[in-house]
Amino acid sequence: MPWFKRKEEKIKERKKKSIPDGLWEKCPSCGEILYRPELEKNHSVCRHCDHHFRVSSDLYLDILLDSGSAKELFADIESTDPLEFKAKKKYTEQIKTAQEKTRHKDAINCYTGSINEHSIVLAIMNFGFIGGSMGSVVGEKVSRSIEYAREHKLPLIIVCASGGARMQEGALSLMQLAKTSSKLARFSDEGGLYIPILTDPTTGGVTASYGMLGDIILAEPGALIGFAGPRVIKQTIGQDLPEGFQRAEFLQQKGFVDHIVSREEMKSTLANLIRILT
Repeated sequence: MPWFKRKEEKIKERKKKSIPDGLWEKCPSCGEILYRPELEKNHSVCRHCDHHFRVSSDLYLDILLDSGSAKELFADIESTDPLEFKAKKKYTEQIKTAQEKTRHKDAINCYTGSINEHSIVLAIMNFGFIGGSMGSVVGEKVSRSIEYAREHKLPLIIVCASGGARMQEGALSLMQLAKTSSKLARFSDEGGLYIPILTDPTTGGVTASYGMLGDIILAEPGALIGFAGPRVIKQTIGQDLPEGFQRAEFLQQKGFVDHIVSREEMKSTLANLIRILT
């Protein structure tokens, strides 16, 4: 038998090794293929380029608060459908689907707890719940968290992750901008410490309200932060946007963000800020 036929047969006999689904993740920044269990151990941050993947709100609860200190606040508040909104799906169906997917009642959860033994109030937004959109429930929970922190004289920290106001609630969602901003103004006048953490993405109404009203504004590396999206702005002004436009590093250069802090260092940074500023 000719040598090239023998070689061809050997090649055909080789079987491709199957790779189990869900074990690997491609980094969208550097293109490196990452082993998911190792990625999760590193708080979903790429070891090669420091890209911060979007994560569930549960991760922030684990990495920020001291073990066993978290107690949830306002857990019984849920969205209604005041406008009886219907597009491809009814709004009530969207809420139910999001609740089943995330196992959360809405796009934010609020807690009391401690960071390195400093008592705080912590609110964490969940982008997985209808894009982290800010409806009446989000506005109400943020407002109640501000009031709780004011009454108990505790620092307030909000982890922001949102695509904007929830259009399914119309003007009711837009009212939350003024509602939360006025509560924060009173909190600030009485000496309260408020620190927002801007994660990827923080856009729309959240950026136009409590996302940018902190005493110290922190952001994760590479987070998309802005009001309108870059594509909308580009189409509106008809010009190319600067490189890195609306990313955390760009906003820090322009003075909109005070510090960019990696996920790994976030807890120690918050503890130091609370110790110094209170």
